[in-house]
Amino acid sequence: MIIVDLIWQSAILWLPLGLGILAYHLWYDYKQAEYNKKTPWVMFEIKLPKIIDKYPSSMEVVLGIFEQKYAGNWWSQFWQGLVRGWFSLELVSLGGDVRFYIRAPKFFKKLIEGQIYSQYPEVEVREVEDYTNKVRYGEPGSDLALWGQEIVLSKEDAYPIKTYVDYHLTEADSLKEEFKVDPMTPLLELLGSIGPHEQIWIQILIQATKDRFKDPKKWFGKRGWKDEGKDLIRKLMKRDEKPKEGESLKIEVLSPGERETVTAIERNIAKIGFDTGIRMIYLAPKDKFNVYNTVGLLSSWKQFGSANLNGFKPGSGGKQKTGVDFPWQDFRGIRVERRKRRIFDAYLRRAYFYKPHLRTPFVLSTEELATIYHFPGAVARTPTLEKIESKKGESPTNLPI
Repeated sequence: MIIVDLIWQSAILWLPLGLGILAYHLWYDYKQAEYNKKTPWVMFEIKLPKIIDKYPSSMEVVLGIFEQKYAGNWWSQFWQGLVRGWFSLELVSLGGDVRFYIRAPKFFKKLIEGQIYSQYPEVEVREVEDYTNKVRYGEPGSDLALWGQEIVLSKEDAYPIKTYVDYHLTEADSLKEEFKVDPMTPLLELLGSIGPHEQIWIQILIQATKDRFKDPKKWFGKRGWKDEGKDLIRKLMKRDEKPKEGESLKIEVLSPGERETVTAIERNIAKIGFDTGIRMIYLAPKDKFNVYNTVGLLSSWKQFGSANLNGFKPGSGGKQKTGVDFPWQDFRGIRVERRKRRIFDAYLRRAYFYKPHLRTPFVLSTEELATIYHFPGAVARTPTLEKIESKKGESPTNLPI
């Protein structure tokens, strides 16, 4: 009782402070939601030629334009709700017709077009209607069934996935064309194999990375993923360990696998990094819903993984998937249906970095992103990729390069 009395007697001190903090966060969230709602967006579809003589490194250059760090000052953030721009790289199959999309704030339209044409002058960039507008999942009369899943990294962000460099898809590699493997091929083949009434949507949401890891040297300080990577390298190289008397600890004591890991991490953190979220949705009429396509979608990310590096795995949180682990967790299907509607709404909004679908992102470098999203060349020949007949000689003269 004494403690309760003390709490109530001190309420005049902590209650106004608590209410002030609550009001601040409510206002901040409201202004951000208002700003995001008013932001005009543009949807690009990239039409590919029959043959692209480009390596994924060209996509790395394109991705550089998406590193938009400007977030305004405290005034524009608090009173206008200004947020840093984010973008969605999308790989979609509409009844087996595979398409590449990029969704971005309209403010960046000319910059993105110019960047794409500078590296891929033979493609055609079209502004199109959002393909999700034609889907009426969950509405009266709709017979669509839905499965959704978000995927995350299996290790710390600094560990790289198996990239196109590891697959020898670079200009410097002398490997013959018939022996090269594009890691996107299994995913493209799956997308191209679905039936005419099925759809698969994949979005890779990216935003310039920011400091969000706790700094062990400061009470309230934050630091970036590159600092985390440097600490990881020191740990792997045992630089923080004290050698025994008369001995010196050098990198030579590391195994070949450990040295390979350290080299890969060093190469990864030397690149531009993006806060990233990946979300997948499979849609089909209830009588044509094929559960094997959901298994195939999850399996098609395994080729990016490596035992001593990083990989992808399904997110296990309630907001990251549409199913439940055990039947007794949802007897009537109410929880599953709520999860399906939530992940469908999150996809439509391209939401990941802000409320109402705020998630904790992971970091992928430009090399990693260019591995999982690039315009396939001769190595990956998927017949269902929609191609343009003519080849552009050069990019339009009115676009910025």
